[in-house]
Amino acid sequence: MKIVVLAGGISTERDVSLSSGGMIYHALKNNGHQAILLDVYLGIEGDTEGIFTWQRDWAASVSAVGEDAPDLETVKALRKDGGKSFFGPNVLKICQEADCVFLALHGANGEDGRIQACFELMGISYTGADFVGSCLAMDKGIAKDIFRTYHIPTPVGIRLRKGEARQKALRQDEMCQEDVPYPRIVKTACGGSSIGVCIARNEEEYGKAMEEAFRYGDEIIVEQYIQGREFSVGVLDGKALPVIEMAPREGFYDYKNKYQAGAAVETCPAQIPEEKAHEMQEISERVFRALRLKSYARMDFVMNEAGEIFCLEGNTLPGMTPTSLLPQEAAAAGMDFGQLCEAILRLACKNSSE
Repeated sequence: MKIVVLAGGISTERDVSLSSGGMIYHALKNNGHQAILLDVYLGIEGDTEGIFTWQRDWAASVSAVGEDAPDLETVKALRKDGGKSFFGPNVLKICQEADCVFLALHGANGEDGRIQACFELMGISYTGADFVGSCLAMDKGIAKDIFRTYHIPTPVGIRLRKGEARQKALRQDEMCQEDVPYPRIVKTACGGSSIGVCIARNEEEYGKAMEEAFRYGDEIIVEQYIQGREFSVGVLDGKALPVIEMAPREGFYDYKNKYQAGAAVETCPAQIPEEKAHEMQEISERVFRALRLKSYARMDFVMNEAGEIFCLEGNTLPGMTPTSLLPQEAAAAGMDFGQLCEAILRLACKNSSE
């Protein structure tokens, strides 16, 4: 098959996306596909005739994920055509020529339903959730509302919006004081990879945390901080994979601890009672259905000292980097990285034909 692995973009998760894309590209090439790795924002200048037969190591320039999010202004300066479109030169043309686009995008534009809607209008087959599921899962405020509707356990939290009338903001903050005691988690409503996420233990830290979160979006989530062990459960074709536990060597499971090798101890299958593992897997499958997801996803959890389980969020395009969780979970189920990519590709073809 002719496959475009679409990565990069101009979200704060750009580096994660490129790392995922490089891994996926090599796996698909090894599986015998005519695969290319394409940066959705930078694109390719000039004539692209016969691009799927070009002899080029498309992933050669992909480097490891750094400790900090990329400088997006520097990325924008690399755009040779001076364009401001999300799609770089020839990107849509090449995607239309492919049998399928393997989405390795993360964060804004790539994971929030917009590119999925565009591809559906253009008749382009792609991997992962459709535009509805992507949109619902990306907005953590909407997702929390859906969790409550479906009785899915999730930490207590509220939404706060930048620039609202002061009186309304004060009322919301009073509600927050009453419903969400310290310590609190403060995070942007539509972010990923724990970028802009802070733990606030008092009023001073809370103010700084809000300021940090609002750097990444106009709406933030303030929720109860659950002290406990962190877990993740992948779902493939509606069925839960083995549970993985993430234990950061210091702090919580933030951007650095997620993507720097050795920063966290990850155990799969997680060393927890069987009934707790089954409970997380069952909740993951319920979240998958509630958010109207397709093909594959990954759900994040925390379990407190009393053994209570809380679902934090669902991820529609989970990372596929060398340190990512979903490939480890698939491996525990007897599926290597190449087989995982092939399964995701088959599900995309199945969904596009329905």
